[in-house]
Amino acid sequence: MTRIPKTEITGVYGAVLKRFTRKMFGEVPEPLAVMWHHRPALNASLTLGRRAAKWNRCDKDLKSYAHMAAASLIGCSFCLDLGYFQARNEGLDMTKAREVPRWRESEVFTPLERDVLEYAEAMSQTPPTVTDELSARLLTQLGAPALIELTSWIAFANQAARTNFALGIEAQGFAAACGLPPLARPGHVPSQA
Repeated sequence: MTRIPKTEITGVYGAVLKRFTRKMFGEVPEPLAVMWHHRPALNASLTLGRRAAKWNRCDKDLKSYAHMAAASLIGCSFCLDLGYFQARNEGLDMTKAREVPRWRESEVFTPLERDVLEYAEAMSQTPPTVTDELSARLLTQLGAPALIELTSWIAFANQAARTNFALGIEAQGFAAACGLPPLARPGHVPSQA
């Protein structure tokens, strides 16, 4: 149950938004019906998301893992659910995607991926715990443009995850609708499907 009740998505723009999201996800994501109460805030978030999706200086797989790591740390079940669904549809390594919430115990990630996951979590802490050493390693491995993009991507992931968490928006079953196994949890090894 969301902390702010969902509202009817109406009007021409609402009809287009519902049609587009149903085509992408099979149904209308719950955050849209909650955020519809304040369309300028919703539009700002959607606009930033569309623009960020066009960025191409950092590997998209690294950004997906980082987004999922931030969502997992913050506790946004909706973001993980949707992220897992999108990871499958975008051809991401599903073994790795499943392991993101427990990446420290997992052996499937490369050293670069581990640094990215650590960076995403460090940025998502309150206060942030990013170190000079971690930043320097990532700068060497990725270069300045990709590291700036990754940093901005994680900041956007934090905005979305913290907004959904605060509004009480939870997993909607996107991953389950595709017949995907549940996500890993810290300290838990999921069964292979």
